[in-house]
Amino acid sequence: MTALILQMPPSTKLSDEQFYELCRINRDIRIERTANGELILMPPTDGETGTRNAGINAQLWIWNESKGLGKVFDSSTAFKLPNGADRAPDASWVLLERWNALTTEQKEKFPPICPHFVVELRSKTDRLSILQTKMQEYIDNGARLGWLINRKDSQVEIYRPRQEVKVLNSPSSVSGESVLPGFELKLKGIL
Repeated sequence: MTALILQMPPSTKLSDEQFYELCRINRDIRIERTANGELILMPPTDGETGTRNAGINAQLWIWNESKGLGKVFDSSTAFKLPNGADRAPDASWVLLERWNALTTEQKEKFPPICPHFVVELRSKTDRLSILQTKMQEYIDNGARLGWLINRKDSQVEIYRPRQEVKVLNSPSSVSGESVLPGFELKLKGIL
């Protein structure tokens, strides 16, 4: 199953509140919105992708619990990016002081913030070019580090602001660098 993109006529552009309500009414459908207002209906993940996503989030959460530097989010969390898109990375992390600067209402909807760190895990049905564009969108909107884990080609693409994308072939782990100090994602069972 691949994602479906719904083109919206300009006259039916949804407000942030309307988009939030659409997502709440359709809880069983994962919906993202591009900066142009297109709605992307994401199918549920398959079992292999789901267990790998869980492994990524578990490692990130354990690291964060020991450091207490931020908040970890899974693929069910959509963020309102500065460019107007509403995106839900497979795993993400926000620096605690930026999270605490949000109001309670902002935290309880789609937080208007770009995560500092994002991960996308390519499933068998994902088109690589679409995920690469999405990763660049995160960086362009303020993410400081992003990993695109490409199981199909046994690669990890590393995204950073103002730098070329670095591709690692069959790595055993990847470092959180200065963004996630001391974090190293072990890729056994994920890649």
